[in-house]
Amino acid sequence: MKQLEGPAGPVTHDAGQWLTLPDCKKVLFVVHTEVYGQRLRELLPLFESDLRVQVAYTVAPHAFNRGADRALNEVGGGVALPWQEAVNTEFDLALAAGSQGMEQVRAPLIRMPHGAGHIKLSRRPGTATGGHGDGERAVGGLGRGYLTFDGRVVPTALALAHRADLEVLARECPEALPIATVVGDGSFDRIRASLPWRDRYRAALGLRAGQRLVLVTMTWGQGSSFNRLDALLPRLVAELPGDAYRIAVLVHPNVRAGHGDWQVNAWLAGFRRQGVAVLDAGADWRTHLIAADWIIGDHGSVTLYGTLTQAAILLARFPSADVNPASPGAELGRAAPALSPAHPLPQQLRYAAETYPAAEYARIASLISSEPGRFDRRMRDLMYRVLRLGPPAYDPAPGPLPLPGRLAAAVVDRPGGLGLSA
Repeated sequence: MKQLEGPAGPVTHDAGQWLTLPDCKKVLFVVHTEVYGQRLRELLPLFESDLRVQVAYTVAPHAFNRGADRALNEVGGGVALPWQEAVNTEFDLALAAGSQGMEQVRAPLIRMPHGAGHIKLSRRPGTATGGHGDGERAVGGLGRGYLTFDGRVVPTALALAHRADLEVLARECPEALPIATVVGDGSFDRIRASLPWRDRYRAALGLRAGQRLVLVTMTWGQGSSFNRLDALLPRLVAELPGDAYRIAVLVHPNVRAGHGDWQVNAWLAGFRRQGVAVLDAGADWRTHLIAADWIIGDHGSVTLYGTLTQAAILLARFPSADVNPASPGAELGRAAPALSPAHPLPQQLRYAAETYPAAEYARIASLISSEPGRFDRRMRDLMYRVLRLGPPAYDPAPGPLPLPGRLAAAVVDRPGGLGLSA
């Protein structure tokens, strides 16, 4: 109830009095960053056609929350609420992929992972900057600093992608084990369901017959490929002829959130003019991943998801000190060839394609999710259990991803280089 000032003085206003369906269960999506919002967006279809549920979302405080609302706003993800209004309102369920401010939310909370495989290590609270000792690092998302506040576990339920995550949780925050449920990974399932559409995605992107797609994936931080942008992209432009290759670049949203869209676009403008396609902020990178012939990546989740595809993988950067040594990302770091500064790029691409370790990549991919194809069903069951509602009477199944937009056309022709034989 709110007190508003009317012509005759204060009046009481109840927002619910104007609703056509006033008795819905209220679900709050808490979006910390654009990446977290992309994760939460996978859950929206699980509430479709259910007249018992009303969805709203809010942007929570976070260093990288610039652009966070783009993730849900573009798909009409519910009523948008200011943060202070959201935390002062009772909800029947809250969903989040981040931890900041979650102790303020007035709802049973389900926390879910924001990436694949819990790859990155984060500094434990109170440790000095610059150290890399085992005692100073925690597995991102599963430590006490992410799951507890004032000594209590904040989430009502914790959704995990793989059974192996339970072992990590037992070490990092054992008091959260009773609330953990293994549900699988939504992006894993969507990519796998979309693999038969590869030719359609390539056609939609505008790739010509015989033209190869090199997808450069960049996470954020000083250990990312973006940190060496000035060394990597000029090589690609100089050595890979534009008639035989298309180069596409995926920049992690946290880079844009930290530096600003304009600044990132300005840094990449010269490469755009030379024919490099920079994926738009908010673009669904999963179709590009499936369409790629090569992925040149780093220690980010997108590179790891590449093990589900037929693309050959090269690692431009891999800061081992920042990677959870027990993660599937670390396994990929031990299996994928590293980009060399001393050899021609076409030769290295050929090597990666010819030595493609299909069985090893399939094994690594299996470490992302222990519930392949079952995320929608298991996650929906968990959400409706917390809502105290029976789930809708149909079996949700992951379908193929929608067709992507065409890659931006080259502004000028790039010089020739050493090409691959067909």
